[in-house]
Parts: sequence; C-alpha cells; structure tokens
Amino acid sequence: MAAALVGAGAFVAHAAPATTSIAALRRRFLPGLHGLGRGDHVALTFDDGPDPASTPAFLEALDELGWRATFFMLGSMVRRSPGLAAEVAAAGHELAVHGDVHRSELWRTPAAVRADMTRARGAVGDVAGDEPVWFRPPYGVLCSGGIAASRALGLRPVLWTTWGRDWRASATPRSVAADVEAELAPGATVLLHDSDCTSDPGSWRSALGALPLLAERFAFRGYRVGPLAEHGVNGRSPG
Repeated sequence: MAAALVGAGAFVAHAAPATTSIAALRRRFLPGLHGLGRGDHVALTFDDGPDPASTPAFLEALDELGWRATFFMLGSMVRRSPGLAAEVAAAGHELAVHGDVHRSELWRTPAAVRADMTRARGAVGDVAGDEPVWFRPPYGVLCSGGIAASRALGLRPVLWTTWGRDWRASATPRSVAADVEAELAPGATVLLHDSDCTSDPGSWRSALGALPLLAERFAFRGYRVGPLAEHGVNGRSPG
C-alpha cells in the first residue's frame, strides 16, 4: 500500500504541469508559455516537419507572402531530411525543438524525456546554424521531465494561443482559418502543421490553403507576422 501511494504521488507530481494544456489557465497564469507577445504581432509556428512531401510548398507560400515563421521540428524528421531542414533555416525561418519522436511526455519518465529532447536539440542545432531557443512538447502536454530538461538544455517552452485544428481529415482551408480566428487576439501565437506525419494523410493541404485567408484576416486587424524571435514573448513560463 505504501509503495502504491508513493508511486501515485510521484505520478501526480510528474503530471501536474500537464494542466497547462488548458488554454484558459496558461493565458491567465503563464502568458509566456501561452505565447503572448507584442499586441501588433502574430507569431506563426508550424509543427511536425520537415517533410519533403509538404514543407517545400509551405516555404514557397511563405515566401510569396513575405512571411517568416518558427518551425518546431522533430529530430527524427530532421535526420531523414537534413538538407530540407537546412533549407528552412536558409530561407530565414526560425528552427525550434518539438522532440525527437512525437510521443506524449505524460507516459514517459523524466530521463526518457530528457534523452529525447537532447537528441532533438542536437539534430535541430546541427542544421539551424544557431542553438535553438524554443521547445514545444508533443500534443502540447508539458510534464515535470520536460520542464527540467528545458532548463538543463537552455530551451524555453512555449505552446500557442490559437490553432487551426488542421490535423483533421475534415479540415478545409476555410475551417482552419475560422478556427484560428476564433481565438485570435493581439499578441497571438498561431499553431499550424507543415507535415501530416502524425495527422490524417493529406491534412497539411488545409493549412497550406488557409495561409492566404489568414493573410487577409491578419491584415484587416493590422497584425504583422513573424517568428517567435520577433514576437516579444514575455511573462511567466515554466521553463
């Protein structure tokens, strides 16, 4: 019984930071983790790449719009396509860490999380030219291991203020734009995906098609678009 109680207590301590996946809580108490930045700016971020089947199309679209973004890359994907990852950096985009494999921290030990993040940081840093600054945990679930590893590796955790729900098979460019706009506010960090490696096949096309629609909405509100490096994220963050 005592061992079971100790184990349960350890799991609760490990999992407690996962409550930050609730947007309303982090918006109020951890604005840095929520990704709130300058009121006239939108940080555009993409998860799960780089992917040869889709990332080049996003690079082309971003170039046409004159936008730069932050790409949260998986270390495993970087090792498969290091040249493409380097191309993203060479185009002026910011590279960040999304883990080595897309697995929730909730069911991994702190040691396993740190090993995963260390490997991912190395892979991203090798192609970025600069040490990565930002870390976003898979599924947006941050646990004690991720917080500790972020501090040890010099990474800053950040989630998002609004997302396009673009991983769904039913998503369309219009639904993605509408979902982003539903929670769009000054200083927003927007989450989209430039790969379907963890999503419904072909779902990346809905995010790609949403970019011109989002450009209209951002322009109407007078928002400038750029990477997290230019977003002025401040306030408290668990990292």
